[in-house]
Amino acid sequence: MADHSINTPASESWLERCFALRARGSSARTECLAGITGFLAAAYLLVVIPGLLAAGGMDKGAATTGTILVFVVGTLLMAFYANLPFIVGPGIGGSVLVGVSLAGNAGIGWPIGLGIACWSGVLFFLLTRFGLREVVTRSVPQSIKLGLTASIGIFVALLGFRNAGLVLASAKNNALMLGDFLSPGALVALCGLFLAIALQARRIPGAILWAILCATLVGIPAGVTHLPSSFIALPHSLTPVFAQVDILGALNIAFLPYLFVFFASEFFSTMGTTLAVGGEAGLLDEEGNMPHINRPFMVDSIAAALGPWVGIPAATALIESSASAEAGGKTGMTALAAAIMFLLMLLFTPVALMIPKEATAPALILIGLNMFSGLRKVDLANFTDGLPVLMMVMITLIANSFGTGIAGGLLFYVMIKTIAGKWREIPLGLWILAVPLVYYFATLVRH
Repeated sequence: MADHSINTPASESWLERCFALRARGSSARTECLAGITGFLAAAYLLVVIPGLLAAGGMDKGAATTGTILVFVVGTLLMAFYANLPFIVGPGIGGSVLVGVSLAGNAGIGWPIGLGIACWSGVLFFLLTRFGLREVVTRSVPQSIKLGLTASIGIFVALLGFRNAGLVLASAKNNALMLGDFLSPGALVALCGLFLAIALQARRIPGAILWAILCATLVGIPAGVTHLPSSFIALPHSLTPVFAQVDILGALNIAFLPYLFVFFASEFFSTMGTTLAVGGEAGLLDEEGNMPHINRPFMVDSIAAALGPWVGIPAATALIESSASAEAGGKTGMTALAAAIMFLLMLLFTPVALMIPKEATAPALILIGLNMFSGLRKVDLANFTDGLPVLMMVMITLIANSFGTGIAGGLLFYVMIKTIAGKWREIPLGLWILAVPLVYYFATLVRH
């Protein structure tokens, strides 16, 4: 019998061995495009995260280097350990808590904020190690799991509209309002959005990627994209933030509410992102669960615990990974491609910073709106199943946090089922979870 192995390139066999591309119905080309698309969708965080942390007194250059390192290490772990198309990086919520809420408003130094974030990561790790996070995830009702994509979709779409300048927060009445659609940034975003729609309608591979790149180019004459003076730059030193975590100072009992808000919001954000993006990539089973979900949980818990040591809190699987899933990413090779792109940014940081948020906004808008299709799977005619899902979507919009939205949806599920006399349908794990959820919302109001 002829040996056909000589016709198989070594690189292909290595990729198959690591990522099982054919088994998941993907290809190396699709995965690479998906990884680059996800990178571009998340690249704005290289600007946003250091800016938020710098507001609390952290060195911005060092924070930029730390942000890149967290992206690289966390996403590589997701690629090779979990074999999933998730990008791991610092979340905006955790950076706001450390840089703005604690250091900026409460007068608590960022080293203590990093200490609180580190303890939160340690708790994540312990819960994951003993399988408790998977138990909680499996206790989530099917209707809530089906509605997760819509809840996260409204968060992603709103983020895109705000980045585009199409929606603004009114300082007068503290409400959302329409922005100036004729401003240069809005016009660039609209050009990118219409191009993405046209390319997707014609099933052009890498439609979102091309839209981001074209919007970036259109932004040059519009004055939205600012070309750097140099495309190559050495990374800033980590010294100002490296190992500046105040572990002992964070143990003060007065900081317990902050720890709980930090932990609970990140816990539900991670769970929601994993299930929603996993659903987009077709990686969930019939019951809406992800096989071996402890692996991505383990990765983000390690990243969350180690990130503060390079000055970066709240590393997690990012919702921007939905851009990778939308582009066809199904395996860890997508994460590998994204990690390589982030690694290059250590030398080409000016290139990543050149991409304006208005250019990536169309990707977030289109992806977020597409995620609303998850609502059609929810039995909205069943009042006690449908209402908690709709409440979850509304709380996400009002709180501007899908972690808080998911927590609210779960709590309302318990309340509505109980009031309707269907308390027997509530899983035991959800009864137990309801107690800290009540405390979470009480704490959230006060802080």
